[in-house]
Amino acid sequence: MYDDGMSLQLEAMGEHAFMLRLGDTIDPETNARVHALSERMRAAGLPRLRELVPAYASLLLRFDPPPPGDDDDSPCLEARILDLASGIETSAIAKATSMVHRVPVCYDAACGEDLGPVAQTLGFSIEELVRRHSAPIYRVAMIGFAPGFAYLLGMDPALSIPRRDTPRTRVPAGSIAIGGAQTGIYPRELPGGWQLIGRTPSRLFDPTDVARPCLLAPGDRVRFEPVSHETYARLLTEQGA
Repeated sequence: MYDDGMSLQLEAMGEHAFMLRLGDTIDPETNARVHALSERMRAAGLPRLRELVPAYASLLLRFDPPPPGDDDDSPCLEARILDLASGIETSAIAKATSMVHRVPVCYDAACGEDLGPVAQTLGFSIEELVRRHSAPIYRVAMIGFAPGFAYLLGMDPALSIPRRDTPRTRVPAGSIAIGGAQTGIYPRELPGGWQLIGRTPSRLFDPTDVARPCLLAPGDRVRFEPVSHETYARLLTEQGA
């Protein structure tokens, strides 16, 4: 149990993985705890820890199998994980280690074909929608759906709008989109049903970059900076996309 009364569940996911569940909601406080837990687990030097996968309200820990002939140490790992998870504070660890990315975005009909309809449905002018969407400093809650696809927390609740009734078969790379109460960035051309309101020239996923193939990592912060279509086109050309 956390010291604030939040329940913690740990369950085995196959022979060499565990899932820590902190709840079942999408909210900044829970997600901040997930990232704080991830940093604590990484710093603890758990034996054979291979991967940490944070999500909105859970953290997956994947381990390499023990060497041949060694005893199964799963019970010891489980006890150690629970001990590390006990009494975790809020987002202090995650805040201290996260990067801040300034992401240029062209908000216009050519780059976000749903921009006008979304503004009309929500009762905002396009200018007000852009102001509200670009005002927050978002946090990358998790990477999912496709390599490099960042789910961002921090969007103004007034911008929440349902996904499209009919998903598109092709969404351009770099598209900034809203799906329900979430906003995100398509890292490459993909199918998708979120509402498209803009596009960034930034490259979100580069499989040739072995050190950091994904521009954004869970726990990072993102600030959208509106740019003109001319600036968008220039930046796109400069990076050779």
